[in-house]
Amino acid sequence: MIASTGSTASVAPQLCHPLDPLNAEEITAAVAIMRASAHYSPQMRFASIILVEPSKAVVLGFTAGDHIERQACAVLLDNAAGATYEVQISLTDHAIISWVHVAGVQPGVMLDEFFECEAAIKNDTAFQAALRKRGITDFSLLMVDPWSAGNYGDEPASWQGRRLLRALTWVRSDPTDNGYAYPVEGLVAIFDLNEMRVLEVLDRGVTPLPTRHGNYAPDRIGGLREQPKPLEVVQPEGPGFTVDGYHVTWQKWSFRIGWTTREGLVLHTIGYNDGGKERPIIYRASLAEMTVPYGDPHENHRCKNAFDVGEYGLGTLANSLTLGCDCLGVIHYFDAVMHDSRGQVVKLPNAVCMHEEDYGILWKHVDWRTGHAEVRRSRRLVVSFIATVGNYEYGYFWYFYQDGTIQYEVKLTGIMHTGALPPGETRPYGSIVAPGLYTPNHQHFFSVRLDMMVDGLENSLYEVHTEAEPIGPENPYGNAFVARKTLLATEQQAQQQIDPLNARYWLITNPTAHNSLGQAVGYKLMPGENVRPFVHPESSVSKRAAYITNHLWATPYRPDEKYPTGDYPNQHPGGAGLPAWTAANRSIEQTDLVVWYTIGAHHIPRPEDWPVMPCSYIGFMLKPVGFFERNPGLDVPPAADHACHNGHNHSMG
Repeated sequence: MIASTGSTASVAPQLCHPLDPLNAEEITAAVAIMRASAHYSPQMRFASIILVEPSKAVVLGFTAGDHIERQACAVLLDNAAGATYEVQISLTDHAIISWVHVAGVQPGVMLDEFFECEAAIKNDTAFQAALRKRGITDFSLLMVDPWSAGNYGDEPASWQGRRLLRALTWVRSDPTDNGYAYPVEGLVAIFDLNEMRVLEVLDRGVTPLPTRHGNYAPDRIGGLREQPKPLEVVQPEGPGFTVDGYHVTWQKWSFRIGWTTREGLVLHTIGYNDGGKERPIIYRASLAEMTVPYGDPHENHRCKNAFDVGEYGLGTLANSLTLGCDCLGVIHYFDAVMHDSRGQVVKLPNAVCMHEEDYGILWKHVDWRTGHAEVRRSRRLVVSFIATVGNYEYGYFWYFYQDGTIQYEVKLTGIMHTGALPPGETRPYGSIVAPGLYTPNHQHFFSVRLDMMVDGLENSLYEVHTEAEPIGPENPYGNAFVARKTLLATEQQAQQQIDPLNARYWLITNPTAHNSLGQAVGYKLMPGENVRPFVHPESSVSKRAAYITNHLWATPYRPDEKYPTGDYPNQHPGGAGLPAWTAANRSIEQTDLVVWYTIGAHHIPRPEDWPVMPCSYIGFMLKPVGFFERNPGLDVPPAADHACHNGHNHSMG
C-alpha cells in the first residue's frame, strides 16, 4: 500500500512502522524468494501475500528507529496437484521460514481466475450448443459470472476434490448494455479451475429472455432532470487531518491505515488524545467476512451463497476512487499495492479515501432566560473504500466524531442478481422487477472484527438492557426503569442477539482503569438496523457461515483466529472459525478481548431497486461510557460567523 494525496500516486515512503503494509519491492522480493525455493514449481499460483503482523508486544513497544523484522505470509495453489501451501518468508533475512502443505482446503478464488474462467466457458462447445438452443449466437456479448461452488453435501463423486466454480450467464444486446437485464435462465456451467475447463453443463430448460432493457447510463435513459445548483465543499486552509506515511491524526484521534487482499481496509491502533495522553480504544478493526444467502430454492438460485471476503477477497475487488464522485471535499487517498496470481505487482490507485464532512449539530443549548445560545457544529472524519463484487457495490465507511464516537457503515448499491421467469409466472421467493425479470429475496451479513484495547489489553464484556421496575414500595408510581448490566464471562455467554425492544447494547470495559467517579472506563457497542438469518439452521449456509446465527460473539485474542469462517471457507463444509473456537468456552473476563459483531441487511427486492439500486445503509456505533469524565466535545470551538451563512436569506411562509 502506498500513501498518496490527490489523484496521483506518490513514491512509496520508507518503512517506519511494523504495521506498514507490504510495498511493491517487498512483494516482488517475497515472490522471488519463493520461486528460488526447491518447493516451488511453475504451475503454482500466488493466492495471497500479506504482511505477518508482529506481536502486540512488538507493535505497542515500538519507537521510531527500532529494528523491524519484516515477514510475509503467502498462500500458494499448485494447479497441477490441486494442493495448497502456506509459506512464511523473512523479508529481512531473505529466506523461507516455513513451507507447509495444508491438506483438504481451497484458497479463495483469484481475480485472474475469474477472467480465465469466463473466456474458457465462452469457448466451450457444449456451452455454446446450449446457448444456440436459446437463439444466442454472438458469444462476444455474453457475461459469465463465476460464483463460488459452495459445499452442499449433494455434489456428485466426479466433483470431489476439485477446485470448482458455478458459472451463471447473461447476454448483452450491445457491448455497453446492462446485461443483467437478460439472464440466461436454466443454464449453469460447472468449471474446474485447476484444469481450466468446463466440467459439466447443466441445462434445465429454455426460458425466454426478458425483453426490456435495464440501462442506467445518462446517455441511455434520456429525460434527465434539471441539474441541481452547485453544492461545493471548500476548505481554503486545507484539511484538518495530518498524515505521516500510514499514521493519521485528526481532532484528537489517531490510527494507522492498513490493507490486505482479503479484508481490504484495516484500521490499527485507534486511540484518542485525552488531556495530552494517548488512550487506546481498538487495536485492530476490519471487515472479517461477509455472506450473501439467497432465499430461493430453485436450482438456478439455491447455490447463491457467496462469501465475499473469504472466497473472493475484498481487497482485490476494490475500486479506484474518483474525486468528485465517490468522495467530496479535500481528500487524501491511499493506494493499494497487491499482486496477481502469477506474482506480478498490481497497484490500485486511490483505493482508500479520507476526508472531512460537516455533520450537523454536535451539541447545542439556548438559555431561554438570558437568550444566550451555544452551538457547535459536528465534523467527522471519513475513511472508506468501495468494492465491486460482480453485480453489487459495497461501500465500507469508518466515521470518527469529535465526541469520541466511532461509527461503521456499509452502503449497499449496484445491481441486483437477476433471473428470468416465463411470461405470466411469479414466484413467492422474490420479486418481478421488469417484465419476465426476477430477483430473489436475499440477505447480506457482515462480520466486523474488533480487537478491543479500551485503555489497555485487560477488557471485559457486559450485556446491558433496560427493565421496567414492578410497582411496589420502591416504585409506587410505576415510572421507574433501570439498566441491568450482566458480565459475559465466557465465550458462550457472549453469543447473543440484538434486542431493540429492551434497548440492549454491549459494554466493553477495562476493570483496571477508572475515571474520577470511580467507574470502570468503557465503550458500548450500539446496534443499528439488523435482522436474523432466515436460512434453516441445518442449511449449508448456516453450517458454513455459523457467525450469522448470532449478532455478537467474543473470543480471547489469539493471533491465528482472524476470520469467523476459518482461513479457508471456499468449498469448506462448515464448522470452522467461531463455532470451533468458542466450543472450548474460554474465559473472556479481564483479558485481551476480541468482539465480533454481525450486521444483517434484509433485501426484499422492489421495482425501485432496478436497474441500479439506490444506496441502503446499515451499521453500528461505538460510544464512550465513562471513558471521559464529561462531554469530550466541549472544547470544540464555535464556528466562525462566515461559516454559518452565505449572506442570502431564503425563507418561506
